[in-house]
Amino acid sequence: MGQVVLAIAESINIMGNRSGGAMKARIPGPVQEMAREETAAGASYLDLNIGPARKDGTELMPWIVETMEACIDTPLCLDTTNTNAMTAGFKVIKNKKAAIMNSISAQPERMEKLIPVAAEAGCNVIALLWGPDGMPRDSNERASMSVELLMALNDAGIPNERILFDPIGTPITLGSDQIMSGLDFMEMLKEIAPGAGSTVGLSNVSNGVAEHLRKHLDRTYLIMLMKTGITTAIVNSYDKELMAICNGQRQSDVDMVHAMMDGNNPDPSTLSGVTLEHYKTYKALSGQTIFSESWLEL
Repeated sequence: MGQVVLAIAESINIMGNRSGGAMKARIPGPVQEMAREETAAGASYLDLNIGPARKDGTELMPWIVETMEACIDTPLCLDTTNTNAMTAGFKVIKNKKAAIMNSISAQPERMEKLIPVAAEAGCNVIALLWGPDGMPRDSNERASMSVELLMALNDAGIPNERILFDPIGTPITLGSDQIMSGLDFMEMLKEIAPGAGSTVGLSNVSNGVAEHLRKHLDRTYLIMLMKTGITTAIVNSYDKELMAICNGQRQSDVDMVHAMMDGNNPDPSTLSGVTLEHYKTYKALSGQTIFSESWLEL
């Protein structure tokens, strides 16, 4: 067994094919079935994403929390941009200490509203490196945002061990610079916040890419993040190969990508199958080859 990354399953989502309609209509069956499937797949947490939920968030978030806790013991990750809905969810959640708040960004209004809720709940917090001006430009901006969030969370009594920093995964279609600066920040994090954890919305990296190709990007991106010591990741738990990587079962592929990150490239003519896919995908994600949707065929 190699390095393990705790999986936060992402599929119970207001935009999802199976879950969206059930959430809107308050039909527990389909979402409870998904919760059991994601748990059986090895998820350590279930992300419950209700989006902005402007109309009914304060009713929807408690409903989905109670619906989940009625059928599984897997800890929950509450995911919404609606601060009132987040607060309502944490009012009813039974297993507060094991839960995750997704997320508190480096935006003053979000920090003011949600830090006291997280401190009172004693939950884990995803500290999202998204500021008043949006996306940080590079690893240094990420570092300064992380210090600001860290100080505010610590001041409220939330220890480093309860914080998961999210450097923000960006689509490869926007180029590899942001992907690599996110990785640079993750290397700095050990010094900035000793004992803190980390996470990333893995599927962001493949956003906008043809559906059948997305899994390849997600899998290799996770391996790249593992070199920086990432502790959790928000993942598609229905991807068995991705879950195998999370569970430390693909160590030879992990070792190869990590060697490439150190500048030791294998001879591609000796590679085949999934290993060759990781080789080509790493080259694209790191900017060593130009990304196009035919990257696996080149």
